[in-house]
Amino acid sequence: MSTVAEIEAAIKALPPAERARLAEDLPSILPELDGDLAWQRIIGDARPRPTLSALGDKIEGQFKADPNRFSQIKDSDFDQRP
Repeated sequence: MSTVAEIEAAIKALPPAERARLAEDLPSILPELDGDLAWQRIIGDARPRPTLSALGDKIEGQFKADPNRFSQIKDSDFDQRP
């Protein structure tokens, strides 16, 4: 079995095309890299976070008081910009 350092060295030695292919395949090899799984872990984490909760409560209050203060997000907001 290889050590992490050996695996890292082997990855660094790959040609660029193979590294790109590996990067594309990594979520299927390492499911913990899947963004949805990461969010599920965050959502399911029961540890209290009073500062984050207070911020969320503050933003919710501002939204309830004046929803127009918050711009609506559109799909095009996520388009890459030059």
